[in-house]
Amino acid sequence: MSLVKIGAFSALGSRNYRLFFTGQGISLTGFWIQRVAMGWLVYRLTDSAFLLGAVDFASQIPLLFLSTFAGVLMERWDLKRLMVICQTLCMVHAGVLAGLTLTGAVNYIHVLALGVLLGVVNAFELPARQTFVIQLVDRPEDLGNAVALNSSLFNVARLIGPSVAGFCIAAFGEGICFGINSACYLATLAALMALRLRPQEVSREREPFWEGFFSGISYVRSFLPIRDVLISLALLSFAGLPYLVLLPIFAKEILHGGPTLLGLLTGASGLGALAGSIRLAVRKTPVGLMRVMAISLSFFGISLAAFSLSLWAPMSILLIVAVGFGMVSVLVAGNTVIQTLVDEDKRSRVMSFYVVSLTGTAPIGSLVAGTVASFIGARVTLAIGGAVCLLIGLVLLKRGDLLWSLAEPIYREKGLI
Repeated sequence: MSLVKIGAFSALGSRNYRLFFTGQGISLTGFWIQRVAMGWLVYRLTDSAFLLGAVDFASQIPLLFLSTFAGVLMERWDLKRLMVICQTLCMVHAGVLAGLTLTGAVNYIHVLALGVLLGVVNAFELPARQTFVIQLVDRPEDLGNAVALNSSLFNVARLIGPSVAGFCIAAFGEGICFGINSACYLATLAALMALRLRPQEVSREREPFWEGFFSGISYVRSFLPIRDVLISLALLSFAGLPYLVLLPIFAKEILHGGPTLLGLLTGASGLGALAGSIRLAVRKTPVGLMRVMAISLSFFGISLAAFSLSLWAPMSILLIVAVGFGMVSVLVAGNTVIQTLVDEDKRSRVMSFYVVSLTGTAPIGSLVAGTVASFIGARVTLAIGGAVCLLIGLVLLKRGDLLWSLAEPIYREKGLI
């Protein structure tokens, strides 16, 4: 039986999605190689938890301020062309960082400044990628599967990339990792060029920019299912996801390892996340995903708190598998709920709010986590974050009946019930 006929892989039946999926698989592996190398480089240069969080803050804070505006602008732009421009700029960014590191000229200010520039690019690229997916699948019912497969791909890369990074850092240094990432962007660019898309209708008669911007805010604020998902994701991003930024501290100071252990921890988190992605990819319907999101958020909080208390590396690796599983279950469920419920004429704007909720609040959380960890330690910081996520999940679970009553008519209208 062909894989594309199996429910878990149905979106791969679309040629354009297959091409994009393949290119992204290579590019995302490079991304994770660079992310691990970046954390190790910054901590090696500074030996500071605060400055480690500050780099993540600098590279993501542009998303908080620019992505919401990008969502309105994207309704007037060709998304494929925008994706090509953004991927090219990301490739150049990684190449410059590789050159600075390999020549020994790199310093903390370089990393910080390049992080800001990458954040500006990502403020447009991430919302564009989220909106672009619907153009790549031939059948609307495959959209949810495409979202889950994207997450699976992200986490396969997250499993492979850190292991490669740990080896490369130990053997050759961080510069090689940045060079590999730069080369990997060529795969995505080749896939984008090979896509055969229907000409995108870009209307020049849309509502004025500010009117469109505020109408998008009004829509999100008034429709409780989407609003609650976005708020939950924002709080998760602020309180829970900074664990990724603090992993170098756990690897070096708490578990007494090195770059290899950091790669194992990050890869183990990716393994759990991959399992969570596959679990949701086999679902045949998005109905019930709001409850899945609430339970997964609670599970993530418990697992994160338990990880923060572990002082034994093998136990920490097992616990972070559970952390990754809970995290990606929340993210995939939330993304699919939004993509399914959103009005088509507001998709770009709402997906830009999704990016802001998920990644725009992360830099603030990273900066706060790095600062707090400097005073009370990384272990207590993550334990507090886990408790916050557990509380959010319980609140979302309690509101489940109300949110279902508002979402059910849309599911029925789309023939999902």
